[in-house]
Amino acid sequence: MLLNFTHAAPAVLAAFLASFVEFVEALTIVLAAGLTRGWRSALLGAACGALLLAALVAGMGSSLRFIPLAFLQLAAGLLLLLFGMRWLQKAILRASGRLPVHDEEKIFARQAQALSRQAGAAAAIDAAGFLTSFKGVLIEGAEVVFVVLTVGAAGGLLLPASVGALSAGVVVMLLGIALHRPLAKVPENLLKFAVGLLLSSFGVFWIGEGAGVRWPGGDVMVLAFIAIFLFGALAAVLLLKRSARAAHVSSLLKE
Repeated sequence: MLLNFTHAAPAVLAAFLASFVEFVEALTIVLAAGLTRGWRSALLGAACGALLLAALVAGMGSSLRFIPLAFLQLAAGLLLLLFGMRWLQKAILRASGRLPVHDEEKIFARQAQALSRQAGAAAAIDAAGFLTSFKGVLIEGAEVVFVVLTVGAAGGLLLPASVGALSAGVVVMLLGIALHRPLAKVPENLLKFAVGLLLSSFGVFWIGEGAGVRWPGGDVMVLAFIAIFLFGALAAVLLLKRSARAAHVSSLLKE
């Protein structure tokens, strides 16, 4: 039982955190569409987008059994590493002040303003509201599908990864109903930092598994990779901050 939990827990956590971030962004779009174009259209569009994503997971998940495990592990590992490093890079740049922090309130206001400008007669189903919600859920959810399939398939953990993603969706949906507003207080950059660490660590682990490497400690080696990436990421943040301060002081001296 302990081994199974140790094997499945990182997949559940990675899927939950990655999905939570994407679901928050999708919720922001759906709320903007609902408040400006009508809730019926926005919710119907979101439901259609979610159903399409569920069909993709079911269809693609069932076809994965025909792919050799070693090739699946290697391909999934490479994709996870690239995906995780992209998230980690953005989180590092935002933590160091090189990029602005993601602001759901501003995104919500911008989306609502754009929708409110679109003219159209009142209808049972508003096309703009439906399509905005549909595209928002589909685009943000596509990354959830990617994480679930790649994290889950390589290690035979499709069900735990799906549970993690579904749990994140339920939590965000309940918070959205309760708060009726974007989840602006969620420390999204911190979540993306954690997701980047997890996905990058999983990526290296599965690349090794696919290449036939026998990791010391088995699945526990994922924790060592997380520690390595964490150390490197924190060091990068400190170096970027010092570089920015040095450049600022240099510019002041030149003046």
